[in-house]
Amino acid sequence: MKRIALSTLSLALLGAAGAAHAQSSVTLYGLIDDSIQFVHNTVDASGNNKNLWGLAAGNLQGSRWGMKGTEDLGGGLKAIFQLESGFNPNNGKMGSYGTGTKLFGRQAYVGLTHDAYGTVTLGRQYDPLVDLVQPLTADNYFGSTFTTPGDVDNNDNSSRTNNAIKYVSPVWSGFQFEGMYALGGVAGSTGAGQSWAGAATWAGGPFSVAAGYFRMENGNTLASRGLTPATAGVGPGTWNASGTSDGTFDGSTINSGYQSAKSIDITSAAAQYVTGPFTFNIRYSFAQYKPDGFSAFHEQEKYHVAGGYAGYQLTPAMLIGLGYTYTHGAGDTSATYHQVSLGGDYNLSKRTDLYLIGAYQHANGTQRIDGTRTATATASVGSYGFQSASSSQEIVSLGIRHKF
Repeated sequence: MKRIALSTLSLALLGAAGAAHAQSSVTLYGLIDDSIQFVHNTVDASGNNKNLWGLAAGNLQGSRWGMKGTEDLGGGLKAIFQLESGFNPNNGKMGSYGTGTKLFGRQAYVGLTHDAYGTVTLGRQYDPLVDLVQPLTADNYFGSTFTTPGDVDNNDNSSRTNNAIKYVSPVWSGFQFEGMYALGGVAGSTGAGQSWAGAATWAGGPFSVAAGYFRMENGNTLASRGLTPATAGVGPGTWNASGTSDGTFDGSTINSGYQSAKSIDITSAAAQYVTGPFTFNIRYSFAQYKPDGFSAFHEQEKYHVAGGYAGYQLTPAMLIGLGYTYTHGAGDTSATYHQVSLGGDYNLSKRTDLYLIGAYQHANGTQRIDGTRTATATASVGSYGFQSASSSQEIVSLGIRHKF
C-alpha cells in the first residue's frame, strides 16, 4: 500500500511538472546567409584599386543562431528572454559587425510582457528606430546592399545597445511606440556613456509610417568630468564600444574620421505603401556626429540621408527590388554619395531562398579620413566597409539564405 501511495505521489508530481512545462517554451533558431561576391574598385595592401572575388556572408541578414523563450506567469503576464549570437560561416568565427567576439553580441535580454500593458526588457538590445523605422525601408527587404553608405544613420543595425531598459507598448488601433534608456554604468557620473531613444509607428490598411530619435554617447569618462586632452595628458581616442552603444562605424572612409565623436544623434522617419504586388517606401534621416574636447575634429559633421524603394512580387516566390540612396555630409567636411541598388530574391521553400543583388555608388566632395586629414571623397557601397581609391564602386552578390 505504501508503495502504491508513493507511486501515486510520483505520478502526481510528474503531472504537475508536465503542466508547468506546457506553460513554457524555448525555441532554438537561426539562419545562414552566404554568397559569392564581386567588388569592383576596392583597395589592396598598397592602396591601389583592384577587383575582389570572395565569399561574403550576411548580405540580406547577418548569420546567427539563438534561443528565445516564454513562461506563462498567469493573469496574462509572461516572462520572456532572447539570446542571439552572430557568426561567420566562411571561417567559423563567432561575432558579427559591431559585436566583436561577444558570445551573444546580437541580442541578450530578459523581461516581462503583458498583452494589455506592453513589454519591458533589460539587456543588450536593438534600439526603437531599428525596431519600428527600419522595417519600412529597403534594408528590410535586401539588407546591406540597399542601406546607407557607411551606415552613418544605423539603418543596417551597425549599433546595438548595452545596459538597455526598453519598453514596447501594445498596438492600439495600428499605433505603437517604444522607449529605451541605457545606463552608462560609470560610478559618480550617471550620464557618461548613456544612450536613449524613442520611436512610434502607425499602420492603417496599405499605409504605414514611423519616426524616431536615437542618441548614443561615447563612453568617455574623462570628458564627463570636464577634462580635456591637455589636462588629462592624453590625445583623441576612438569610439568606446565598451560603452552602451557600439557606434555606427563599419570600416569605410565615409565616417571613419569621426570615431572620436562625443555623441551621435540620429533622427529618422519612413513611410510605406503596399498595393497588390507592389511595395513603395521612402525615408529620411539626419545624423549628427558631435565633437568635444577629446575629439580629433572640431566642427559637427551632419549627414542628410534620403532614400526610396520599389519592390514587385513578380510571383509568389520571386521578389525584385530597386533602391536609391542619397547621402550628403556637411559641416566639418562636405561630400555627396549617390547609390543605386538592384536585387532579386527567389524562395525555393519557406526556409531557403536564392538571391542576386548589386549596387553602384558615386561619390564627390571632401571627406575626413582620420583625425588630422581630409581627402577627396571615395565610394564605399552600403555598410560593407570596402574602401576604394576612386569616386565609384560596384558590388554584386549571388547568394543563398537558409533559416532554421
